[in-house]
Amino acid sequence: MLIKNTIYQDGVRSEDPVNLEDTFEMVRDHKAMAWIGLYRPDADEVRSIAHEFELHELAIEDAVAAHQRPKCERYGSTLFTVLRPARYLDETEEVEFGELHVFTGENFAVTIRHAETPDLGKVRERLESTPELLRLGPEAVLYAILDQVVDEYAPVVAGLENDIDEIEDELFGGDPEVARRIYELSREVIEFQRATHPLLEMLTDLEGGFDKYAVDLELQRRLRDVRDHTLRIVERADGFRSILQNALAVHATLVSQMQNEEMKVMSEASLAQNEEVKKISSWAAILFAPTLIGAIYGMNFDHMPELHWMFGYPMAIGLMVTMAVVLHRIFRHKHWL
Repeated sequence: MLIKNTIYQDGVRSEDPVNLEDTFEMVRDHKAMAWIGLYRPDADEVRSIAHEFELHELAIEDAVAAHQRPKCERYGSTLFTVLRPARYLDETEEVEFGELHVFTGENFAVTIRHAETPDLGKVRERLESTPELLRLGPEAVLYAILDQVVDEYAPVVAGLENDIDEIEDELFGGDPEVARRIYELSREVIEFQRATHPLLEMLTDLEGGFDKYAVDLELQRRLRDVRDHTLRIVERADGFRSILQNALAVHATLVSQMQNEEMKVMSEASLAQNEEVKKISSWAAILFAPTLIGAIYGMNFDHMPELHWMFGYPMAIGLMVTMAVVLHRIFRHKHWL
């Protein structure tokens, strides 16, 4: 829908038309600049603007369909720019990405917003408070929008940095959910890189056309300043990704060490258990030999050679003791006892 529809002459707001038809007429008659702001418009609104300002059909398809990558394309005298603004949501600790399309021509600037961000109201107020800048035309509007988008990246960088600091604390605190949070934060950082990296290339391309399109010197300085800010943000985002990759590697190492410690404890327990089993088995064998002899002699058969022998009892006792002693020494030699 139509959010803002304004006519500017010589850097000053002159009219606020109630509809697009009046805007088109004023632009044609007064040779003024129109700044039209749309929020999630329907196809008919976009096509009416496209027909009036002779916008390229490919750019219109992109604007209607949305979900475009950041880019800057020139169609004759019209520049079509796609931006991916972002904002950090403190409540959910997430980054929300938007999409903004900007058409700038000789006497018009059309902004099509598909999300809540950026705050283009601030951009209008800023430009209207500096008529000498707004007097430079649609290129000044594009600069101010770029500057606002880049400025709104700063809180996102701060929020991501705070999340990474928390992850580093949780990493060594044994939080079982830290791996999932690292993964989710990595996805946000990658999405942030996709929004900022092309912007740096776009500003470089705009800088390359300063002489060809006779861009005002003051506007050149301001666009270079935006490019410097963008470069710092891109470098920070790249650093965040490296930190998260290292954090994921450290987490894998810590998990592996923890598993190794658990295996070590289990192995030690198993060894201790084996030692106990050896001792029990050794004593069981030692006691089994006398028991076996006693059981045989306890059968009381009539025809047993030693049953009525005078030395039968001492021999049985001696045999029991001898076998027990022999088995004990064997097990001691094998370190089972």
